[in-house]
Formats: sequence, structure tokens, C-alpha cells
Amino acid sequence: MKILFDFLPIVLFFGMFKYAEGNTDWAAATATEWLGFMVSGGVVGPAEAPMLLATVVVIVATLAQILWLKARGRKVEPMLWISLGLVTVLGSATIYFHSESFIKWKPTVLYWVMGGALLFGQLVLKKNGIKSLMGAQMALPDAVWRTVNFSWVGFFTVMGFLNLWVAFNFSTSTWVNFKLFGGLGLMLLFVLVQAVYLNKHIKPGATP
Repeated sequence: MKILFDFLPIVLFFGMFKYAEGNTDWAAATATEWLGFMVSGGVVGPAEAPMLLATVVVIVATLAQILWLKARGRKVEPMLWISLGLVTVLGSATIYFHSESFIKWKPTVLYWVMGGALLFGQLVLKKNGIKSLMGAQMALPDAVWRTVNFSWVGFFTVMGFLNLWVAFNFSTSTWVNFKLFGGLGLMLLFVLVQAVYLNKHIKPGATP
């Protein structure tokens, strides 16, 4: 359930982009009406309208996530705040300059921030971020926790570069597809591989 909540802004981004891409005249008119006061020149063309509308949707959806968590008295994870900041800054630049390049950098920056946080915690603070998240559910040797932590660092690093490769070597439509299906699919595959690895090191009857 949580992973669906986390990916909700991406799903809405995808849905708006695909709808607008199939209705470019509507998208251009709507984007100009909604965003004309924000964009350079005041007019949004059919080619750029789908991305601009999708960018507005993902900003609003991410903000709504935080407001929903706050209203229910739940903790807002630091990465969600960072995601909101990135999508607001880069998304605003995309809207104003009519350039999708800014928003295409957002997943990469977020991946690298998460990987960098895990690496900094392990090497500098001597704190294993993955163990902090999962240590209450399973007992594992410290060496295994370090391997898992570094594997996530590697995963986020590779995902950051992969996003840039797709974003700037393929069409925007392909990148939007990858952002949802590729990102989610690779994440689930990596988690599955992690689960197999962890299962080999969990001792029967062991408790944290």
C-alpha cells in the first residue's frame, strides 16, 4: 500500500501527460489559460503543453501527499520534503522556460540524494540507514547490513544515470513511460533480489 502511495504523483504525472499528448489542442489551450501568467511569452504551444500540465499535476500531487500526512498526524519522511522541493524548483523552471530538461533531472537528483545520504551515513556517521529502517524486522550480521546498504547506494547511482540516458537519448514520451514502468519495475526487481539475498542470511528463530 505504501509503495502505491509513494508512486501516486508519478502515476498522475503519467496520466496527465498521456491524456494531454493525445489531445494537444486542448492541452495547449488549457496550459495557456492556466499557466500563461507564469510562462515566458505567455503562450504555451501544443508540443510543450503535455509536459507543462503534467509538471503542474506532479507538484500539486506531491504537496497533497504532505498535507494528507500532516492532517492525519503522520510523520513526513525527509525524502518526501526533498522531493517536493526538487519538483517545485525544477518544475517551476520547466514551466517558465518551456523546457522539459529541468524536470527530467528531478528523478536523477532524488536518486543521488538518497544514495548519497546512505553513503554518508555509512562512511561518516557510522550509521547504516537500511538497518535503521529494517533492523526491527530481522536480525542480520553487520557485514550483511553493510552489503545491503552499499547495494542500495549502487542501485540509486545507476538509476540516476539510467534516467539521464533515457531522458536525453529518447523521446519525451518514452521517458515518461520509463519514469513510471521502468522505475517501478526495476525497483521491484531489485527489492526481490534483495529479499532472496537477505533470506539466505536470516537464521531460523533469530530475533532482532
